[in-house]
Amino acid sequence: MEIDHREEVEVDAPIKRRRISIPRNDGQPYLSLFAGAHERRESNSSKPSAVIDNCDDEKSNISFSATPKQAGQTVAPFLAKHIPAQYPPAGHVESSSADRKTDSNTKYCYRHRPDLKCRRQANEPSMEQLQNELQDLSQVDQQAIAHTWSIFSASPAKQRNLILQGILTQCCFPQLSYLSANVRELIRLDFLAALPPEVSFRVLCFLDTASLCRAAQVSQKWRTLADDDVVWHRMCEQHIDRKCLKCGWGLPLLERKRLRASKRQIQLRATGRGLNEWSPNITPLAEQRIAPSSIPAGAIAQLKVDDPLASPRRVLTPNTGPSDPSDPLHDESYFGLRTRPWKDVYKDRFKVGTNWKYGRFNTKVFRGHQNGVMCLQFDEHILATGSYDTTIKIWDIQLGEEIRTLRGHTSAVRCLQFDESKLISGSLDHQVRVWNWRTGQCVSTLSGHSAGILGLHFDSSILATASVDHTVRIWDFDDKSASVLRGHSDWVNSVKIDSASRTVFTASDDSLIKLWDLDSKSCIKSFEGHVGQVQQICPLPHDFEFDDRVDGVESHDGGDCTSSNASQATSPAPAEQPVAEPYGPGFTTCDRPLPPRYILTAALDSTIRLWDTYTGKSLRTYFGHVEGVWTIAADPLRVVSGSQDRTVKVWDTRGKCERTFTGHSGPVTCIGLSDSRLVSGGEDSEVRMYSF
Repeated sequence: MEIDHREEVEVDAPIKRRRISIPRNDGQPYLSLFAGAHERRESNSSKPSAVIDNCDDEKSNISFSATPKQAGQTVAPFLAKHIPAQYPPAGHVESSSADRKTDSNTKYCYRHRPDLKCRRQANEPSMEQLQNELQDLSQVDQQAIAHTWSIFSASPAKQRNLILQGILTQCCFPQLSYLSANVRELIRLDFLAALPPEVSFRVLCFLDTASLCRAAQVSQKWRTLADDDVVWHRMCEQHIDRKCLKCGWGLPLLERKRLRASKRQIQLRATGRGLNEWSPNITPLAEQRIAPSSIPAGAIAQLKVDDPLASPRRVLTPNTGPSDPSDPLHDESYFGLRTRPWKDVYKDRFKVGTNWKYGRFNTKVFRGHQNGVMCLQFDEHILATGSYDTTIKIWDIQLGEEIRTLRGHTSAVRCLQFDESKLISGSLDHQVRVWNWRTGQCVSTLSGHSAGILGLHFDSSILATASVDHTVRIWDFDDKSASVLRGHSDWVNSVKIDSASRTVFTASDDSLIKLWDLDSKSCIKSFEGHVGQVQQICPLPHDFEFDDRVDGVESHDGGDCTSSNASQATSPAPAEQPVAEPYGPGFTTCDRPLPPRYILTAALDSTIRLWDTYTGKSLRTYFGHVEGVWTIAADPLRVVSGSQDRTVKVWDTRGKCERTFTGHSGPVTCIGLSDSRLVSGGEDSEVRMYSF
């Protein structure tokens, strides 16, 4: 910093005298908003020099005297050099915009960027105090202080550091303490607002649910970022329908249909696409409306808002009457997609998941059968039950009332399964019946077994039935063929089809579980471990991940497991790595996926076992029931079992009993499980539904 004219000023100090040079200027005072509060000092304009007493009190006196000509020759050239737009010298031609862009003063720091929306506003009380203290000084002192601020404001970074360094070396402890208290607040940066949105999203995706909710309370900018679909979609992917690997917390799915278009849009926004004009969208937003002209006229009546985020859920019907501007159908946006933020989606799932965890539910009891209930199945609206009284009843879940009764079997109905169009039932009268459950009409009857039918399962066009005659029959509705699987030496109680891999799992009273190949009609593998009759088999989803960790043996809060030892699970070594040909060379050469790797089985030895179908080994045994286990159901979050001991138990996937439900006065013979409901049927002729 070059200054042509300086005035020699004497500095009186207790130890020595020295001279310093103080620039003068008569230019207009420049009050910078970036300056802090200054101590009030008394001026003495009669002295020709500035006297500074180095002491710890506030009695230092500063006095300046300079002619306007001298000031104009020192400060004005400095300001004109570094801020040419505000202090152009006489006769100077304004530089071009290109030249100004290259000037160092056009490069703003974080605090002074004019394009930054999160810039901190001036502190009104501090600025008012600064103004009041400045007005108490004389005009000469005000002008000198304003010149000091102007020079500092106009200085580039290097000169600013030198000025500050010189000031700090002359500060006493009260001034240093004042600086420390004020700088602490000034250096706080809103880093999320300063970072690019995609980087902020990335940071927020590492937070848990509670931290995200707290982050949304910091400021409006943080709320916008913390509530964005990019963040909560990631949170939903991490927790919904699975156990989070970090926190171990899982949420129910609630809806079976996945959103694809909005997921793609969220992925693009998370990487910075579609945030500004330089990064346009390449896929439409989920919120964009569907033009009515793009919907076929005949399809409007069937159009549903089936999106899992859509709210409310309803069927759109065509407007056949005259056009009414007040009618909502008159608005084109009426036919558009209605979506909810992913945060609301997570909140709904979290509420249901918390109710499961803490046992908050409503109970509804269905009574109407005259004998024990042996099988059941339900969906969102309909419950179907089969009983020893030879009937099948269809119930309305919302109303809790019986819709109709299907009659035709002459003996106990032991198994059933239904979809949107048909219901298939198996009975001890050796017959399989196919019903139109909406009308109650029996469509057809399948005969082939020589004894009662204990289990059935259909998937796609294939039906498998398990019987007391020790066989499993496979019915193919496409080519009208039937085949028999022989290998068990006792009653076959349960059967499950995996149509993708064309395999079948069976469980029998001979204590064996078998895996069959539908193409070769041969047994691929047998699983041995139970010491009692195996009553039920349940393949787990392909994305199920085995966790070999075992928590403490204490039961869940509010649970009433039999004992601490009873709720403990045995866990051997983790599952081995799959062998090269886990199901034999003939299976691996086929162009088809592998069967489910993990299955659950329930037996009358009072245990539930988790199996690895790759190795054929039992990975874990669930202990807790004091009598035989008749039925089980499972999803990626929990396992539910019903037993001869009249209880229903809920387990986590690692074998810990979370809760025990009582209420049945007889053995629990059948179980149904969904994301938000648990249904159990027993020999007491009752069906109990727990809604979470």
